[in-house]
Amino acid sequence: MNDNIMKKNELTERIDSIQEGWLPEERFREECGVFGVSGVEQAAELVFFGLYSLQHRGQESAGIVSSDGKRVCSYKGLGLVSDVLTSDALRGLSGQLAIGHNRYSTTGRTTLENTQPLLVTYQGGRLAIAHNGNLVNVCELKAKMETQGSIFQTTMDSEIIVHLIARSEASTIEEKLADALSQIRGAYALIAMTETKLIGVSDPFGFRPISIGKLPSGYCLASETCAFDIIGGKYVRPVEAGEMVIVEGESIRYLNALKSTSKAHCIFELIYFSRPDSIVFTESVDKVRRNLGRTLAQEAPAEADIVIAVPDSSNSAALGFAEGSGLPFELGLIRNHYVGRTFIDPVQRVRDQVVKVKFNPVRENLSGKRVVVVDDSIVRGTTSRKLIRLIRDAGAREVHFRVGSPPITNSCFYGIDTPSREELIASSHTVGDISEFLGVDSLAYLSMEGLRSCVKKPDDFCYACFGGCYPVPVDTDGDKLALERNSSRVDPVR
Repeated sequence: MNDNIMKKNELTERIDSIQEGWLPEERFREECGVFGVSGVEQAAELVFFGLYSLQHRGQESAGIVSSDGKRVCSYKGLGLVSDVLTSDALRGLSGQLAIGHNRYSTTGRTTLENTQPLLVTYQGGRLAIAHNGNLVNVCELKAKMETQGSIFQTTMDSEIIVHLIARSEASTIEEKLADALSQIRGAYALIAMTETKLIGVSDPFGFRPISIGKLPSGYCLASETCAFDIIGGKYVRPVEAGEMVIVEGESIRYLNALKSTSKAHCIFELIYFSRPDSIVFTESVDKVRRNLGRTLAQEAPAEADIVIAVPDSSNSAALGFAEGSGLPFELGLIRNHYVGRTFIDPVQRVRDQVVKVKFNPVRENLSGKRVVVVDDSIVRGTTSRKLIRLIRDAGAREVHFRVGSPPITNSCFYGIDTPSREELIASSHTVGDISEFLGVDSLAYLSMEGLRSCVKKPDDFCYACFGGCYPVPVDTDGDKLALERNSSRVDPVR
């Protein structure tokens, strides 16, 4: 048999097996959202609105811990912010200090005990932690602690931090937290809270975003600046890599708590995860995505009639492509925002409906047209293939697929839920193979050089998912770790 035919059959069979199995959805999944407020009456209400703005970062659970200076209260549950944090729940969360968390798990199962913020009582008093990221030396640390008598109540890597704080012989909570974090490796944007203090920390590489906001009578910390806008907060600046920020009431202090030699901000925060109305790593997300689209149009033009986006994360990039190519931008796909958490059904007929439930073509704009479809990334290719079929069924004469990032060839271990490497279609297949599988007239990715040109400080970002150059080494085999992480959860389908 011809080698090319064998390769094509291998690809189709592998994708079919993925569609038949209970595997996670096509896109990279969001991580978590963290938010904190200090120095404001009924701080929990502001945290509620902040979490509402960060809902896109995690939909599995939500929670808030508040303090009036003496009494610490907690409320959390499984589900969306508006479903979990009801009016009755917020009435029980009094005080001028509060932190909150939206969860999408990268380690640990989706259970009530794994919801955050994590609240504990230790010799120093009450302590709550909200964590976004992923620690890569968890297995080593946990095994050591368990042999020394530690008992873990959850399967979250965040609990490791609490145990390390409790064991620390340092004097203050700031010193205990810095001591604990000096023993872990990986990515974290973390907000901690005592009865009287709000503390924000970024890991030494600054993988995950966390920013400082100013309120009329206090301060706030958040994963994204869009959370400041809804409560009238003013963006100040990001928490720098390795930096600790301590807020007490209306005062704020900054410490260089952890040694930082280089930065490795997650580039996918700008490509896909963050909302376009946010400033992340000092970059306007919308501006970066438009730059990605314009650069892609220069690198990979197409003879076409219109440009459409795969909504919603690709809207800005598609607008940039339209601007760069001179082609009109049109609405080609409409996304249903009220689908909820759809799971794979064992009946093939229902599985085939998943994409149709979430996306519907605007036939009048597509019929008879040569269409450029702009998306932010291709992970497995399964959803993209179904979207192309929808667009062709709506009457598109030609379909040219343009991707606003380079091919994803490696898993992420720094707080993003990604498939194992063998499930990433670009890890073992050429652009030509993928184009044929998707059923498009042409396919092109943004180059690495093009991607780097779209941000202000390209050397400050992590590009591991595009080439496997990991800033922080992991303890175990990458594919094995990714598979274990995914198999510990029930995963939704996009």
